[in-house]
Amino acid sequence: MNRSNIEWTEVTWNPTTGCTKVSTGCKNCYAERWANMQHKRGINQYRNGFDLTLAVERLNDPLKWKKPQIVFVNSMSDLFHDKVETDYIKKIFSVMNNTPQHTYQILTKRIERVKDLSDSIFWSDNIWLGVSVENNDFVERIEILKKTFAKVKFISFEPLLSKIKYNDFTDIDWVLVGGESGGNARKVEKEWIKSIRDNCKRQNTAFFFKQWGKRIFNPNPKDPTIDRKHPFYAKGGCMVDDKIYREYPNIE
Repeated sequence: MNRSNIEWTEVTWNPTTGCTKVSTGCKNCYAERWANMQHKRGINQYRNGFDLTLAVERLNDPLKWKKPQIVFVNSMSDLFHDKVETDYIKKIFSVMNNTPQHTYQILTKRIERVKDLSDSIFWSDNIWLGVSVENNDFVERIEILKKTFAKVKFISFEPLLSKIKYNDFTDIDWVLVGGESGGNARKVEKEWIKSIRDNCKRQNTAFFFKQWGKRIFNPNPKDPTIDRKHPFYAKGGCMVDDKIYREYPNIE
């Protein structure tokens, strides 16, 4: 278990590592940078750098955790990558099914494979499913997400690279938004963020704004969350119109 700096989760669990780029949002992948750094340090789990690798030694980790955790599954990969064997995905789901005390958050860009596997995996109530959507070219991922069996469905608009014209959040429980960070980060616009926020409010969907990404993207240079000492510090700050949005789904 690794404690996470990602604002919307508590810990990360990586039964696989490594991935390949499939769309625009992958260009400046943070996981690729981190994996290559760990590879240079000689960390065994990253012995193959960012090539897809099964971390079988990590598979049963959640069974050992006594305290309930909110778990981001495969922060360093995509569980539904085509090189992850179906049998291994089933083993991961078995671990999640058998640890109902934990809440698992799966985020994928490969939602089509989820659809293909829908009849062979069991979505217990503690497994949340999300899709990454960086711009309007990939909003069809949301429509596929809506047809899955996950009890809690969410969208991650991160990195947000354009105004999102799609506005039907029916059956969507949670929306995350974040600007890109890092040296080559692409700019996020306030208008894009507010448009998604307002759609969430109209449709009673929980809204979580993670970060502006870089200080220069934040239109408010006095945003106190830019300061690393602030309890809600985020890269570039995380206020929109002087408000922090860190809502979670209302799960019954």
